[in-house]
Amino acid sequence: MDSAGGVLATKRGLLCEILATFERVAIAFSGGVDSSYLLSACVDALGAAQVLALTADSPLVPRAELRTARQIAESVGVCHRVLPLDDLAVPEVAANPPRRCYYCKRARFQALLAIASEAQGSQLLHGENADDQLDYRPGSAAAAELRVRAPLSEAGLTKIEIRELSRQRGLPTWDYPAAACLASRFPYNTPLTREGLARVERAEELLRRVLPNGPVRLRDHYPVARVEVPPEEIERLAVPECRAEIARELRALGYHYVALDLDGYRMGSLNDGIETRITD
Repeated sequence: MDSAGGVLATKRGLLCEILATFERVAIAFSGGVDSSYLLSACVDALGAAQVLALTADSPLVPRAELRTARQIAESVGVCHRVLPLDDLAVPEVAANPPRRCYYCKRARFQALLAIASEAQGSQLLHGENADDQLDYRPGSAAAAELRVRAPLSEAGLTKIEIRELSRQRGLPTWDYPAAACLASRFPYNTPLTREGLARVERAEELLRRVLPNGPVRLRDHYPVARVEVPPEEIERLAVPECRAEIARELRALGYHYVALDLDGYRMGSLNDGIETRITD
């Protein structure tokens, strides 16, 4: 075993040790790369009967992710509950301040904790990984305050390592593009509305017809749509026929101007300039 494989095996062993300390768990389950691997690891460590998957059905969650969550939960054989949650009913979420994620995660975790406590006192877990600590993540503070554990992060597992472990486990999510809630497409302090969220979701569905396997983001600076794709894919979108099709379809959704970001896709681009100690 090479050194990289040894490190990965050590981290996986640590994850197993962490999970073995729980009797029953409930997972804040999005169906993404991280939470899907966490769910499967919990099943391996504790047995499916001791694992509950909890998914929030919110205006901030793309419908495609809900479908994936249902499929993954069914494939690993766990009980899966989908909870309707109106995140926009929380004023601090709808106003979209820099700490929106804190208020959103706190409200969601409180709702999920109520369900977890009914499930024989299950420990609530979420899928934060070690790389997430490198970005602006106020939602992590909410998890810590409510004692929602993040075993992947605690074991030091990075996104790349989780993808590899997911591949070894046979999970279809191992190579899924990175995902984030729809609110992350709007500049801070731009109020969130159902109409705006639905517009962004539809726009990204259109963009994925062109790039089905790569990360795609539509940053909504309405009436401007700023498209982010991996740098190596910029040339493809700039081809006249492709460019004209995308511009036409995004204008049909209500955007007046369509811009292609020449810096390319990068995680949390709207966090540029945000100080991690912002209090509101």
